[in-house]
Amino acid sequence: MTTADDARKTLADLLPKFRFAMVTTVDAEGKLTSRPLTVQEHEFDGDLWFVVSRESSVVAETAVRPGVGVALTSNDAWVSLAGDAEVVDDRGRLRQYWSPALDAWFPDGPTDPNVTLLKINAVSGEYWSSAGGAVASLIGYVKAKLTGDTYDGRNASVEL
Repeated sequence: MTTADDARKTLADLLPKFRFAMVTTVDAEGKLTSRPLTVQEHEFDGDLWFVVSRESSVVAETAVRPGVGVALTSNDAWVSLAGDAEVVDDRGRLRQYWSPALDAWFPDGPTDPNVTLLKINAVSGEYWSSAGGAVASLIGYVKAKLTGDTYDGRNASVEL
């Protein structure tokens, strides 16, 4: 049986596997809107940081409705987080996260006043994973199909 502490640790261990996230907000008409963002940091409690444009739809939408959903996926793990988003103006942290790849979206660099940080303060999450990576996942899936047994993976919900 998975305890809450075990589930939190597993979630914290899974987060560094993910480079990109789909962040879902609610637009002005009440529709769900998702967009890919690059994860900058994975804090122990599940909070995530993103470099964004101050003029982006994610900033505008979370200013009105801060509740967001975040989906992350890899070959053998999946995470869903729910939380509240906030813009954080922290030039030091922005410089810490800056990489040459960001120049493609923000050619004026981290001093551009239009560049800011979006922090997702996660309040809950759920993960699904399989032990042993993609090969073990495939073997487990084939075994389940051949034997009729249920596929054995890990899943837990976490309040953060």
